[in-house]
Amino acid sequence: METYYDPADLKKFGTIGEFQKEFADRFFAYYGAVFAEGALTAREKSLIALAVAHAVPCPYCIDAYTADTLEKGCTEQEMMEAVHVAAAIRGGATLVHGVQMMNKVKELSM
Repeated sequence: METYYDPADLKKFGTIGEFQKEFADRFFAYYGAVFAEGALTAREKSLIALAVAHAVPCPYCIDAYTADTLEKGCTEQEMMEAVHVAAAIRGGATLVHGVQMMNKVKELSM
C-alpha cells in the first residue's frame, strides 16, 4: 500500500543538508546536544520524543522513536503510557481552548 509518508525517507533524514548545509549542520548539532545525557537520561528523552511524535503527529518520528525506546530498554507498557500522556495533554489543550469559546459566547450574548 502506498502512503504519502514513505518509511524509506526516514533513512534520508541525514541528507537534508543537501540544499542548505549550514542550517542542517546547526540543526544536527542542536539535536545531538538536546538528546545527550543531562538532567534527563537518554531513555527518558526518548520516551518524551515518542510521546511528542504522536502528539505532533510525525510518522517518521514515531518509527524512529519506537525503535529508539526499544533499544534503550523501554517496555511496551511504558511506551503506550507515554503515548497516553501525549493524548491527554493534546486533548486537554483542545478542551481548555473551549474556555475561549465560552468567553466569546458570553461576550456576544450580552
